[in-house]
Amino acid sequence: MRMSYDSEANAAYLAIEQDIPSGSATENVVVERPGQGDIVLDFDSDGRLLGVEVIGARELLSAAVLTTADDA
Repeated sequence: MRMSYDSEANAAYLAIEQDIPSGSATENVVVERPGQGDIVLDFDSDGRLLGVEVIGARELLSAAVLTTADDA
């Protein structure tokens, strides 16, 4: 697993799979956190979880977690 963080977009991505080819996420499930951000679960065509995007990362993740992420 690998986490990246884009401070300008305030978004983090936790990649479950090592390499996620473009277009392989065929289903996105959005969990809305009103006033805080959203969490998007990316699944492939076989229903396997590929990764988790956190939109509003500064509000939903601790600063300690964000400092461990790679720059996006």
